[in-house]
Amino acid sequence: MSDAPVQPNLLADPESTPRRSPPATVVIFGASGDLTARKILPALAALAERQSLDPGTRLVGVARTEWDDDKFRSVAAEAASASGPSWERISGGARYVTGDYGDAGTFSRLTAVLEELEAAAGGPRNRLYYLATIPEMFSVVAAGLGAQGLAKPAGRDAFTRLVVEKPFGRDLASATALDESLHTHFDERQIFRIDHYMGKETVQNVLALRFANSIFEPVWNRQYVDHVQITVAESLGVEHRGGFYETAGALRDIVQNHVLQVLALTLMEPPVSVDGEAIRDEKVKALRALVIPAPHAVASEVVRAQYEAGWIAGNQVPGYREEEGVAADSETETFVAMRLAVDNWRWAGVPIFVRTGKRLPSRFTEVALQFHRAPHLPFQGSQARELGPNALVLRIQPDDGITLLFGAKVPGGAFHVRTVSMDFSYGAAFLEETPDAYERLLLDALMGDPTLFIRTDEVDQAWRVVAPVQAAFQDGAVPLARYAAGTWGPPESDRLLGATGRRWGVG
Repeated sequence: MSDAPVQPNLLADPESTPRRSPPATVVIFGASGDLTARKILPALAALAERQSLDPGTRLVGVARTEWDDDKFRSVAAEAASASGPSWERISGGARYVTGDYGDAGTFSRLTAVLEELEAAAGGPRNRLYYLATIPEMFSVVAAGLGAQGLAKPAGRDAFTRLVVEKPFGRDLASATALDESLHTHFDERQIFRIDHYMGKETVQNVLALRFANSIFEPVWNRQYVDHVQITVAESLGVEHRGGFYETAGALRDIVQNHVLQVLALTLMEPPVSVDGEAIRDEKVKALRALVIPAPHAVASEVVRAQYEAGWIAGNQVPGYREEEGVAADSETETFVAMRLAVDNWRWAGVPIFVRTGKRLPSRFTEVALQFHRAPHLPFQGSQARELGPNALVLRIQPDDGITLLFGAKVPGGAFHVRTVSMDFSYGAAFLEETPDAYERLLLDALMGDPTLFIRTDEVDQAWRVVAPVQAAFQDGAVPLARYAAGTWGPPESDRLLGATGRRWGVG
């Protein structure tokens, strides 16, 4: 099975010219769902208004909801934050196919619509299928496309690609089964597994920070770094997604994908080039270097917890078990903290601490590298009482930027040294508007750039890392702790670092 040649990677383009997708038909399965309305259609609309979508882009929605073309066109038009001629042209010509994903008739009707649109447009019959359905339908849709002959490129110069939303399975076995079912009909290079965290500017800027600056890469190793922390904190609870979260939990929902993807970029070796495969090769190597916890050691290396009632920003909020769709005796974790180790030359002996949780005091995501303390301070103890270790903090959200913590003399006649910060903010440094993560990733998929998408071996290795933890959670080997909403998690999380003489938060 062939596909069109991959477009040049933007990171490798010295001209950084504005990109525009080739003409294509974007087919959204799950077109009547929340993800389509909140993320996919607004991202496409924004791309259209920035002239990043070819004027010949066509839009087709597929779902079980009994809509017609006019209804879908109305929903698509409303997705634009500001109406403009480019998106009006695309949304105004949108088509809609109603049907069950397991019904061959649905794909027959889809084929007829595609052929009609492509015959009228002329040119290569490029197609991008976006699976915005529940995960149980991924294999079903792929099989339906394959059975109808829609998985193969529709011509020598045409491409056919499949965008798959996370979660990519529930464990290693189900992820492997999902991949096998997708690969029955699609080649790996046709499959674009999307994790919106990888579309965030600061996540991508890890590459620029490390490999474009001679002052950082030489100290990005065990000789200078004392430990690494990754925090993904959310102040919100499960909102109206209690039913989904009961089947996921923090380990599957955040750690296995978002956290490990960001960690791989942080730990990876320099790639030989910045093309998509070279970067993804190094990410896989970094994940393989993570030490998979032994089953008997999980309880001492991992903390899991669930939030109880508390206060967030002055408002009283219910506990997890009181949320809609959550069982009254639920054992699902809403907080996970882990201590990881890396078995390679660069990071041997450097502990990696990760944590994520819901109903924490504030929402932020950051990667922090804390460096070893200076081997000798010539100051008296009182002169450096407020001096902490150097640290580099990459803020991924909400205030994207970088902070460097270092020591400086306090103004005045006395000699006192304390930690100060040097801050870089994307909002203040660049006039360009930062695109939404889905905008970047959708454009990349249309252009065939796989750099920020997850390859099958990355998925498998991430599941291998968390597999012993999953088993320990299921067996009850790791007790479920409690924490009040509005706090930073249970005391056990602090003790995880405290046992090594460290604490959450750097500096």
